[in-house]
Amino acid sequence: MEELSELLQLRRAKLDAWRSEGTDPFGSSFPGTTSVASVIADFAEEKTVRVAGRIVAFRDMGKSIFGHFLDQTGRLQFYANKQSLGGNAADPTQPADPSKLESFRRLDLGDIVGLEGTLFITKTGEKTVKVTKFALLSKSLRPLPSAWHGLSDDETRYRQRYLDLIVNEEVRRTFVLRSRIVSEIRRYLEGRGFLEVETPMMQAIAGGAAAQPFVTHHKALNLQLFLRIATELYLKRLLVGGFEKVFELNRNFRNEGLSRKHNPEFTAIEVYQAYADYEVMASFVEGLIIHLAQNVIGTLQIPTGPVPEDGSPRKTLDLTGPWPRKRYRDAVKEAAGADWFDLAPEGRKARAAELGVEIIPGLLDHEVTNHVFEKLVEAKTVNPVFITHLPKELVPLAKQNSEDPSVVDVFELLINGQEISPGYSELNDPLVQRQRLEEQVGEEVHNLDEDFLLALEHGMPPAGGIGIGIDRLVMLLTGAESIRDVILFPLLRPR
Repeated sequence: MEELSELLQLRRAKLDAWRSEGTDPFGSSFPGTTSVASVIADFAEEKTVRVAGRIVAFRDMGKSIFGHFLDQTGRLQFYANKQSLGGNAADPTQPADPSKLESFRRLDLGDIVGLEGTLFITKTGEKTVKVTKFALLSKSLRPLPSAWHGLSDDETRYRQRYLDLIVNEEVRRTFVLRSRIVSEIRRYLEGRGFLEVETPMMQAIAGGAAAQPFVTHHKALNLQLFLRIATELYLKRLLVGGFEKVFELNRNFRNEGLSRKHNPEFTAIEVYQAYADYEVMASFVEGLIIHLAQNVIGTLQIPTGPVPEDGSPRKTLDLTGPWPRKRYRDAVKEAAGADWFDLAPEGRKARAAELGVEIIPGLLDHEVTNHVFEKLVEAKTVNPVFITHLPKELVPLAKQNSEDPSVVDVFELLINGQEISPGYSELNDPLVQRQRLEEQVGEEVHNLDEDFLLALEHGMPPAGGIGIGIDRLVMLLTGAESIRDVILFPLLRPR
């Protein structure tokens, strides 16, 4: 702690030194800059450039200084000596001004600088800018994490994401890829005629999913409101209104626990297409994810799982299509026994215990089966598979199957141990929908969304719909192990 204090004092002293010579250490703009990526792409020796970024390496070799700076697009080496900074270009025989190099020497790791100079290649073959002019744009009053040890503590990485982005190149890459994935999703949908819309984030009734909402209060109307848990019911109102292909990239909020796969605030997309069904939407989501893997990540072979301690390669999941489809009932029987559905409810609980699946008291029979499904099927799935025809009790907003009334026409896309996307043939019968929702809310009839049911009574076209958790999708495509690694500022417990 004492050493850190000395470092802070030294930086404050340098701050005063800059000010004493008339330099604003939190200076003005530096227009006309070129990104590192552009400099490297269009590199030509002796070319003059203006660049700016944060110093992340600084080696004072006495008569000359080498270092690296970082901008959003990459790193570039810089070089400076007394002649380059203080020389007289009009008359090279004149002595150089040594004060410029001394000022440059006062820079620290973490300082943000603007540099002007000419490009050259060092003897080791590294592209470099020889600095002829520089400007301190923002003085860093605290040191960066060690260049050798980086920033490896996860708690610090998440709380101080800005440091994580500065020192960890792989982290920067992940979030650049996340941005590109989201942009490509929009392009893919818009190119197929879908309209992006916005629906309320504060709702009088939290519907469209079974989840615990966050509660807030509107003072002017003296009205209790909920942060939305899903966009489904409002997007279906738009199907009623004649918007036949719509999507919303949205933030949802669920007042539930934190885990490797869950953050209370998360990003999702819901997509609805009139006159389609769950099979059309399964093909659609398969095409979308394959497109993202090929065009953003550049491969259908995605590294996954922890890095082995012996240095061997990570496991790989294969996104090559077509992806198989399997009925829910068949998947459960393969995992829990061919006679699973022939057992009595108590027999199923006993079988679950034999299989190592803990069943908490009070679960309904269909919930016991689904718990077994989640532990023995979903959690163990690696390569993509569509699980279809789930029990109607699990999906109250989906259309009942015409041949088997105990199931609904839906899919769950499982990849790498988690659900990536559910998809439905949407229920558009207002009478059946009312019955399903009444069963879901039980005695809490005040949670029935009467406005949504009223909309359905005006006629909603048959439609297919999907939802995709963007955070989980980014985890999948980048190989990230935790949702916190793909959310810039995840929710954390207080210190």
